[in-house]
Amino acid sequence: MRHYEALSPDLEQLILEQQAQGWTSPYACKNSDVIRRFDRPSDVPKIYRQPFSKDADKILNSAFYNRYADKTQVFSFFRNDDLCRRALHVQLVSRIARNIGSVLGLNPDLIEAIAIGHDMGHTPFGHAGEHALHDLYHARTGRCFRHNLHSVRVLDTIIPYNISLQTLDGIVCHNGELPIAEYRPKPLSDFAEFDRRMQECIMDEDGDRKLIPSTLEGCLVRICDMIAYLGKDRQDAVRAHLIGSEADFSESAIGRTNAEVINNLEVNLIENSYGKPYLMLDDEHFCAMKQLKEENYARIYRMESVQKQVRDSVIPMMQEMYMHIYQDAVSHNESSCLYRHHIATVLEKQRWYPTEIPYAESDPDDLTMDFIAAMTDDYFVDYYAELFPHSTRRISYVGYFDEGQ
Repeated sequence: MRHYEALSPDLEQLILEQQAQGWTSPYACKNSDVIRRFDRPSDVPKIYRQPFSKDADKILNSAFYNRYADKTQVFSFFRNDDLCRRALHVQLVSRIARNIGSVLGLNPDLIEAIAIGHDMGHTPFGHAGEHALHDLYHARTGRCFRHNLHSVRVLDTIIPYNISLQTLDGIVCHNGELPIAEYRPKPLSDFAEFDRRMQECIMDEDGDRKLIPSTLEGCLVRICDMIAYLGKDRQDAVRAHLIGSEADFSESAIGRTNAEVINNLEVNLIENSYGKPYLMLDDEHFCAMKQLKEENYARIYRMESVQKQVRDSVIPMMQEMYMHIYQDAVSHNESSCLYRHHIATVLEKQRWYPTEIPYAESDPDDLTMDFIAAMTDDYFVDYYAELFPHSTRRISYVGYFDEGQ
C-alpha cells in the first residue's frame, strides 16, 4: 500500500489565508536584489521580463542548452526513449522546486533559472564522463573539472551572458551528492567574493563540497535536485530491466516509489520550513532520504556491468580523444572539429556577448576540456569513430529489441 503524507491542517489553513493576502516570504530573494557583473542597458528589467526571468531566458537560448536532450542522466548504455535524460531531469528539478517555492513564498523566476542551468556543464555519459574528464584535466593542469563549476564557466566565461550573481551562485552550489538536513543560506556580497570562491574550488578537489547557496531559492534547488532523482532513478532502473520492480527496494519512511518520495519529501520540507529563514527536513525524513540514496548507489549506480563499460570503453576513448583535440588546439588546426563545431559555435554567440581575450587563444587544455564537456553522448561516440576508424573500442548499447540482456 502506497503512503502519501499531507500537510497538517493548521499549517494548510495558515498557508491558504496568507496566500489570499498575497504573502511572500520575508527571506525570499527580491527582484530588486539582483546583482550583475556588467551594467548593460539590455539587462534593465521590464515589467514583463523581470531580472531572474531574463536569466532563465538566456539559459534556455544559450549555445548548449539543446544538448541536455542527448546527455546521460544515469543510464548511458541504453537506447530507450523512456529513460530520463538530462533535459528531463532539469525540468523535473525546476517543477518540484517551483511547486515547493510557491508555497514557501520564494522567488519562482530565480528558482527556475538555477534549476534549468544547474547541469549546463555536464559531460557526456553522466558522472562517469565527469570523473574521466576531471582525471585527465587535473593530471595535466592541477585544476579541477566539476560539472557545477563548469556550468558557471559556460554561462559566465566562455560566453559572458551577464547572468546574475544569485543564479550563478545557486548553480555552482547545487551539488546534489551532499545531503544535509538543514540549509541556512550563506551570504554572498559581490562577484569579487564569488570569483574567489570559484578559484578556490577549481584548485581544491574537495572545494565545492563546502559550498552553501546564498539564497533560500538556491538551497531549495539543491534539495530538489535530490528529490528529483532518487525515485526517478529507481523507476528507470525497473524500465531498463536492471531491477525487477520498485517493490524490490527496501521500504522506508518516505516510501520507495518515485511518487511517494516526491510527495513525502515535499510535504515534510514545507511543514518544517514555512515562514523560516532556513529549509529543513525532520530527522526521520532526512535519514530515510539518505537510506534511499545509499541503496541507489548499491543497487544501481555501482553495478559492475555499467562500471566495466566505463572502464573498458568510455575512459580510454576519452583519453585518446583528449590528446587529439589538445593537438588541434596547440596547432590551431582550423579545419578540425574543435574549430568548426565548437569554437565556431562559441564565436557566433560572442558576437552579442564579447570577451576581452579571443576564445581560440584560451589555454589548449581549457579548449579541450570545454569541447569534450559540451559533447552529447551520440556526438562523443560518432566523433571517436571519425577520429579513430580502425579502433576496436566501441560503446555497446542495449537496443530497443534487446529486452532481457
